[in-house]
Amino acid sequence: MNIRDAIHGAIEIEKHELPIVDSYFFQRLREIKQTGFAEQSFPGATHNRYIHSLGAMHTITQTFQSIFAPTKLKIPTYTYKRFRALARFSAMLHDIGHGPLSHTTEFAMPEVSKLKVPGGKKSNRKASHEDYTLKILLDSPLTPLLEKATAVFGFTPLHVAATIESHLEVNDDFFIEKIDGKNIDFRPILHQLISSELDADRMDYLRRDSFHCGVNYGVFEYDWIVSNLTYHINEADSKCYLALGHRGLYAFEDFLLSRYHMFLMVYLHHKTVIFDEMLSKYLNDPSCDYRLPADIEAYAHCTDAQLYSHLSGSTNEWAKRIVEKRPLRILLETHSGIPNTDRARDQQERLLKKSKEDLTSRGIQYIATTSVGELSKYFGKSDHPIFIRYDNLFSEPSFIPLQKCTTLFTQYPNTRSISRLFVNETDYDQIRKDGKGDPLLFD
Repeated sequence: MNIRDAIHGAIEIEKHELPIVDSYFFQRLREIKQTGFAEQSFPGATHNRYIHSLGAMHTITQTFQSIFAPTKLKIPTYTYKRFRALARFSAMLHDIGHGPLSHTTEFAMPEVSKLKVPGGKKSNRKASHEDYTLKILLDSPLTPLLEKATAVFGFTPLHVAATIESHLEVNDDFFIEKIDGKNIDFRPILHQLISSELDADRMDYLRRDSFHCGVNYGVFEYDWIVSNLTYHINEADSKCYLALGHRGLYAFEDFLLSRYHMFLMVYLHHKTVIFDEMLSKYLNDPSCDYRLPADIEAYAHCTDAQLYSHLSGSTNEWAKRIVEKRPLRILLETHSGIPNTDRARDQQERLLKKSKEDLTSRGIQYIATTSVGELSKYFGKSDHPIFIRYDNLFSEPSFIPLQKCTTLFTQYPNTRSISRLFVNETDYDQIRKDGKGDPLLFD
């Protein structure tokens, strides 16, 4: 069975995957927008988590086949087939736990302990969509369907969950394969294909989101990166890690910057941010009775439409603003590091502080937000390194950790914060009038 896609063309769904794709839990992703409130600024961004998940599955298939090609890595045919099937399931299901409007409603999730995720540790923190993903995979009406589909290849839903979540414990040798007489652990590279600095999830959503938003920030050399992907078996720990041929290094740098700029210009657009903030204000208001349930079958009915239906029935001012598409107006915006001098930073900080003081002295209510865009969320934090492969005609290829092969992480600020002030329409118009068109006040 093939599904037509605007990004990849025909995406093949294999026979054993159909029951999962047709399940209610997966079909529910049609009702979850991929980019939350981004459509308020980019009207074409109405695509959903369903097609992104299938796109990620298609992408991981291409990356897997490039890395595990018989000319690169000689593993038994059976192992190739089961690892390939595992990679496809992990990509297909990596987002299945998302709540309405994707990340936006994680404010309304319960304590993670209430989910009772198998193998989960006791904690008082709020649950995340990753926790719901594990619950759906391991303890929901989807689990028996997944058990039947994965049994064909000799693995279980736990192995799928463990590929997505690297810290989940697995007490068997499923990920171990003998290479040149040594037992090698392939779990790191399989995890990296779906969650790393260079994963199938990112490679799909960047291309997809830029296409639907009508921007070029997420465009990168996809085919070249995929063709240069390879592996590195680290003798120090007998584990297999993701690697990239050195000819793909500059394409990787462009890919990393593409994601960074998508965050700054699209995902953190001021209108998206204020809609997120208004929803947060509503969800934290004493009058709000909207909560995402810990019961997984009830959670399966929580969609964008269900959330908007709830908001439509509320008399809360924040809920009404969201439904009526009446966001607060942006009054001031400053960016850390622009211009990149201490004096300029001090000026921007003073401007922000003075603006808050002026608004307070005039009795004007405002919302202050700070959004942070990261160049890399894995740099210096991940225990799964990516390597760059350098070939030499006179010796074996050498593998060098990615961060030692690029200056991007040191030349570019790893994080950039955007601080904004928002006020209601009436106050905005009055401030504009009083300020006589001050250029710092944005339309």
